Amino acid sequence: MKLSIIIVNYNVRHFLAQCLNSVVKATANISAEVFVVDNNSLDDSVKMVRENFPNVNVIHNTKNVGFSKANNQAIELAKGEYILLLNPDTVVEEDTFEKCIQFMDAHPEGGGLGVKMIDGNGNFLPESKRGLPTPSVSFYKIFGLSKLFKKSKIFSKYHLGYLNEDEINEVEVLSGAFMWMRKSVLDKVGYLDEAFFMYGEDIDLSYRILLGGYKNYYFPEAKIIHYKGESTKKGNINYVFIFYNAMIIFSKKHFAKKAKAFSFFISIAIYLRAFLAILFRFIAKLKLLITDALLITITLSILNYLKPFFGFPNQIAFANNYEVLNVVAVFGSFLIGLLISGGYSKEVSIKKTLLGLLIGSVTFFLLNFAFPEPASFSNKYLISIIGVIIVIIPVNRLLLD
Repeated sequence: MKLSIIIVNYNVRHFLAQCLNSVVKATANISAEVFVVDNNSLDDSVKMVRENFPNVNVIHNTKNVGFSKANNQAIELAKGEYILLLNPDTVVEEDTFEKCIQFMDAHPEGGGLGVKMIDGNGNFLPESKRGLPTPSVSFYKIFGLSKLFKKSKIFSKYHLGYLNEDEINEVEVLSGAFMWMRKSVLDKVGYLDEAFFMYGEDIDLSYRILLGGYKNYYFPEAKIIHYKGESTKKGNINYVFIFYNAMIIFSKKHFAKKAKAFSFFISIAIYLRAFLAILFRFIAKLKLLITDALLITITLSILNYLKPFFGFPNQIAFANNYEVLNVVAVFGSFLIGLLISGGYSKEVSIKKTLLGLLIGSVTFFLLNFAFPEPASFSNKYLISIIGVIIVIIPVNRLLLD
């Protein structure tokens, strides 16, 4: 057996099917076996694999045991000379595996290999080649210096930005999305460390391969598509905590003398990033709310100006508290309605927007009905306001989406 491919799946059935289809084509001329380890998915992933890919070996866990343990379950059963850990949200080219085998067969000193990864839009993914997250390298990444100086040999060591993305190079860290290793090397240096539930395990194993006297290669002649972020959104606060906690575990394990100070800086970074994530999310919501308020203001201003031309009662002049109260009712009804319906959630949703506008329309109508005669709008003017708002706000949402 030349190659054992291991895919850990958790609730990404569509991507898993796409990945397996590409794997089947890429292994047509290779002696290979495929394992899918499912961490108790709820989307019928296991059923899909068993029905559509009967030759795939399925390990069905009754709970989410994490990435490391799930991979280890399959590695223990694998018979291939090479082991490939492959993410389910990837697509491999038909010659990807053949190229990797040819290269590794010609480089017996190689313990591990990573390939050139591009995202769904065709953009190069910098994590295709990485350096070790030593305390200094991690510091540069956390505080944004690696982004500011992308080609610097000092500041960009995390993603090795100074290395040409189209040239073969030795690297320190392989990506867990496509991690190609010799089985004999794994038997020597050990499998994935299960102390890492998610994130960091690829860094740890890559480092142990180097400590074992082997080399890790970045091999851009083989390519894959990685639909990065499909199962884990990296702006998510939970991601920030898990990712940086994994860096702390790695530091304590391999850089014990510097781990205490490193953990302190990482802790600061965790709370800073969490605060920024919350702040940016709030600003995004506030931006949409301000836009809606502006659209309502424009609507009221135009309709108020056109009042005399359509035979409506006098224009609003804000001459008394009743007129001010009614205008406040317009803003309050619609903006609060959108807030209640989830109209300011992260993802733009026309359904939630329409629901919020419905709540706002009913609320505004009832408030207007309850106001004394001097404060209430005429029914025609009321309907005009509601009609324009329920059209202009959804249209704006569609333009923003």
